[in-house]
Parts: sequence; structure tokens; C-alpha cells
Amino acid sequence: MGGRVVRLRAVGRREAGMVTAETAVVLPVLLLVLAGAVAAVTVVGAQLRCVDAAREGARAAARGEPVAVVEELVARAAPDGASTTVSVGAEEVRVRVSARIAPLGPVPLAITVMAEAVAMREPGVPEEAG
Repeated sequence: MGGRVVRLRAVGRREAGMVTAETAVVLPVLLLVLAGAVAAVTVVGAQLRCVDAAREGARAAARGEPVAVVEELVARAAPDGASTTVSVGAEEVRVRVSARIAPLGPVPLAITVMAEAVAMREPGVPEEAG
């Protein structure tokens, strides 16, 4: 009976070594999955900020705000370094916001996110405004 206990302990030690080896193999994969999830959240967040900024800019331009004011409003809501294009037509205004982001920080991977919003000009707003 004593010999059997020794064998079970030896098997337990070998299994503990296998668990350590499996963890060493799986850990890099888990880190890659985590980095991918963080990057996805960062990209989606920047995209949503671009959408919000474009909508806010289109509403302001539809009210007849000057282009400089529209660009200032957009810059507050958009991701850092975003570019804004404002097009004012006879019946509608169009605001496009785009930003280049690095979702993984120092890793040299950059993605451009963009959003565009269109709004009808408010009645009574002169065509020169905006």
C-alpha cells in the first residue's frame, strides 16, 4: 500500500509540470486575445466619437452657424487630431469627420475612422450663413 501512494505522488508531480507547460503555451494566446479586445474597444469608441461630432456639427451648420464655429464644436467632440469637412448646400449641410487612431498605442498600427452627417437647413437661415 505504501508503494502505491508513492506512485500517485509521482504522477501528481508530472501532472503539475504539464499544467505549467500548458499555461506557458496558452498565455501568449490569451495576451493576443486581450490586445485584440482592447484595440476593438478603442476603434469602436473613436468611431462613435466621430459619429457624435459629425451629428453635432451638422446640426450647428443647419442652424446657420459659421463654418469656424461648426469646426470648433466638432473638434470638442471628435478624437484628437480629427479632420473636419463642412459642405453647405442650398438645402442641406454635410459634415464629415475623420481621425487616424493607433488602437494599440506604441504598436505601429493605425486605423482611420470616419463618419458623415447630413442635415436639412433650417427654414429662414440665409444661404450665406454656414
